[in-house]
Amino acid sequence: MHNLGQTRSANHRDHLLLTPDTFIRTPLPGLTNGLAIVHVAPPTGAAFTMMTLEIAADGKLIQGPSQRFLYVLEGNLKLDEPGKSIPHDLSPGSYAYFPTGYEHTLTAVTPARVAVIDKPFLPLDPLYINDPGADPDPWFLLNREPDIAPVALNGDPGLQVRSLLPDSHIFDFAVNTMTYDPGAALSQVEIHYMEHGLLMLEGGGIYRLGDSWYPTKAGDFIWMSAYCPQWFGAIGKAPAKYLIYKDFNRHPLG
Repeated sequence: MHNLGQTRSANHRDHLLLTPDTFIRTPLPGLTNGLAIVHVAPPTGAAFTMMTLEIAADGKLIQGPSQRFLYVLEGNLKLDEPGKSIPHDLSPGSYAYFPTGYEHTLTAVTPARVAVIDKPFLPLDPLYINDPGADPDPWFLLNREPDIAPVALNGDPGLQVRSLLPDSHIFDFAVNTMTYDPGAALSQVEIHYMEHGLLMLEGGGIYRLGDSWYPTKAGDFIWMSAYCPQWFGAIGKAPAKYLIYKDFNRHPLG
């Protein structure tokens, strides 16, 4: 059925809202028996790529051109590492980080959906490494989001944050989940030098981006450029939850 050109999606200089009715699926190098929905990429001005991969049973994904973070949205998968005889089992809420060039093969046991963030790594100047003997490069990690202890944002118990990457300056970006009780909201309009990629996982609410206000719900994707005014409030009878990326731990001059 035609929607007569209507959509909630919007594209502005400092932000992008993509709703599922406007998603386009495309093949991706390194992905077999699957398709990629590329939500944001450098042509927008973003310094990273964020995608949702839809993978058929027995479909596979191998390493990409940069460091990578992945988060399982739906389905069951197995992750093989070089030199390891037993694969890791991944299910919804599982996530992994791979340094640049880290060989791996992700195989879908059932049809699966996986959020993927790819970003060129910015090495940390040795001047800023606190432990002279520390490895200057980030390391592979595998975990589950429900196993991360939540922290109340600014002391508000209605807004819980789980930090999925280690608290280390070695990593040049952060990925969190943020969960809002019905009626909870950010305590301020945020304006800062970091950019964001955001995938709504559950529930919905109202997002202010720039001078526009958007109803948002599970399945929507948002990109926010540096210094884009941003604010979110949850609406509805169920919690709202999203997965959010930001560049982090680096001096603004590089």
